[in-house]
Amino acid sequence: MTKLESLKIGYYVWQYVPSTAAASTFTLPFAIGGICESPFIHPCFYSLEVRIMMLTCLVFVEIIGYAARVDSHDNTGKLMLYCIQAVFILLGPALFAASIYMVLARIIRSVNAEKHSVLPLNWVTKTFVLSDIVTFLVQAGGCGMMVSSSLSSIGQGIVIAGLGLQVLSFCMFIVTAYVFQTRMRRKPTEEAFDIDLPWKQYLYSIYVIGTLVIIRSIFRIVEYAMGNEGYPLSNEWTLYVFDSLPMFASMVVFGIWYPGDLKPFLEKNYSPDPREQSLTMK
Repeated sequence: MTKLESLKIGYYVWQYVPSTAAASTFTLPFAIGGICESPFIHPCFYSLEVRIMMLTCLVFVEIIGYAARVDSHDNTGKLMLYCIQAVFILLGPALFAASIYMVLARIIRSVNAEKHSVLPLNWVTKTFVLSDIVTFLVQAGGCGMMVSSSLSSIGQGIVIAGLGLQVLSFCMFIVTAYVFQTRMRRKPTEEAFDIDLPWKQYLYSIYVIGTLVIIRSIFRIVEYAMGNEGYPLSNEWTLYVFDSLPMFASMVVFGIWYPGDLKPFLEKNYSPDPREQSLTMK
């Protein structure tokens, strides 16, 4: 029977023996989801950078994290495996968030409604993706410091700060999307009435995914704030209910309301920059 083991210094990084069945249960769905989101399944996907972002998150990050948990079942005394699963599962949603941030600008452009955008259209994606990169780097830096026993408490605080910034960014993103929807409701554009353009469905999917990511991030803040001996880190079910399930649900929602349908409308409403036109003429 597998027993909980400590590190050589006598410290227990795990408060329980991780379940192989639970970790495997989420490894396979994330792998299947990553394949389904690939360009081979959705060749009309609207953006190569989003395609790469999704595959990086779903295939290389989340799967590696849960695979490390599977291997940790019989190796609870190995620090490296613990760090891999902790870091990859923590940081995966940040990469997923970046792909969601890219959707709003395309929704706005598809209905030719830049005038209703809170930010200039060219800055909608840049602003929120930049904030996501910052939160990713902050959390990654905090995780790196937590590996060192002397810097563990400082690293923990940095991770909490990064998660708090992630929650704030997503809240602002949802507010930005809602303000846009409110303005469209008051003064809709002609393109908004096109029955072949399901722009509202994609907007609602942003709300759902944003809410799920916020719930997950708040749970993570509570988890790190309570420390290694707190209830969340001492009970495995909390990770799967408040982290794994929300992120898997987000992936499913993103797959159902797939933004590939926006591509024809993006091309139709695309207006080249005047500087680009002048360069082309030269």
